[in-house]
Amino acid sequence: MPDTPAITIRRATPADVPALSRLLQALVAARKRTARTDEAFVLSHYVANPDGISCFVAEESGGALLGLQSMKRTAEGNSYGTPAGWGFIGTHVSPNAARRGVGSGLFRATLEAAQAAGVPAIEAYIGAGNSEGQAYYEALGFRTWRAPEGSVCKRFDLPA
Repeated sequence: MPDTPAITIRRATPADVPALSRLLQALVAARKRTARTDEAFVLSHYVANPDGISCFVAEESGGALLGLQSMKRTAEGNSYGTPAGWGFIGTHVSPNAARRGVGSGLFRATLEAAQAAGVPAIEAYIGAGNSEGQAYYEALGFRTWRAPEGSVCKRFDLPA
């Protein structure tokens, strides 16, 4: 079995935006994403979100970006109905990087950032038909706590 290149988890920077846009476009092509993928969206929604707590990328030793995970602090009256002050997480892993530890590596960094930010819980808002996403969050310790129409919301409670 060939060696798997090393993966580094690090904070995203504005220089990562073009590569992250391409990664998200690959997810659209694989029918694993329907939201915007343009660079302006990636920058404002993930990398430089004013409510952002963290945005981490998984980078292969050759420099290719394999995934991103962002977390922002939710505001009162947010469009997802998530309680104010919680972390709201989004995870996006390249279709070519499945089962390589990218998602779990990203979550270790995000969990540390959540603890440092003092959020009481993290919510993942997942499409009801996205069984792969639901299984990913369940494996990390998230549990279903509500199900708005067409979605499943899983939460991870941080120790007080």
